[in-house]
Amino acid sequence: MTLELFAHPFSSYCQKALIAFYENDTPFTLRMVEDSKVAEELAALWPMKRFPILREGGRVVLEATIIIEYLQRHHPGLVKLIPDDPDLALEVWMLDRFFDNYVMTPQGKFVFDAIRPAEDRDPYGVEEARRMLETSYTWLDQRMAGRTWAVGDSFSMADCAAAPSLFYADWTHPIPEALGHLKAYRARLLSRPSFARAVDEARPYRHYFPLGAPDRD
Repeated sequence: MTLELFAHPFSSYCQKALIAFYENDTPFTLRMVEDSKVAEELAALWPMKRFPILREGGRVVLEATIIIEYLQRHHPGLVKLIPDDPDLALEVWMLDRFFDNYVMTPQGKFVFDAIRPAEDRDPYGVEEARRMLETSYTWLDQRMAGRTWAVGDSFSMADCAAAPSLFYADWTHPIPEALGHLKAYRARLLSRPSFARAVDEARPYRHYFPLGAPDRD
């Protein structure tokens, strides 16, 4: 059966899932949610209207993390994004949740606040998000000292989560120059062919970034 990914190339969570597809050259059909008919189909499948979602036959899989696990269980490739070792797998899950909750989420707070009407903006919430990002950056810089990837010696689902979250977070609230380990990790992620492909596919949509996309990356 055909794997259908309802997604948009510029979405960070969609990029997280796309990296997993590209790592193993897993064939799929992109259902572009910018198309109004596809958006209606998405809404019928998932009333929250959030993406990405994956459909295979009559099965619908929600959330990028679960999509990646679904691919490993049902469409495995040479690159195992969740290790067989149970302790390493737990660490991958932990870092996956860290990047989603403590990098992607506060970064999104800046973006969503920017597209609100001026009278409904939340400067206090944005400042909280800024502090969370700064704390996350410091913790990550310490963790990445002496490491190539987030967990163990291999690229994993944790790095799938890290790549788009750090990509957009650095656009939103730049990583300080002093955090060299973290900046080097972000650069390695950008050079990973799977993520480089996702970034290139999203280039035509950079004008959507409400804070103004920087002239780099």
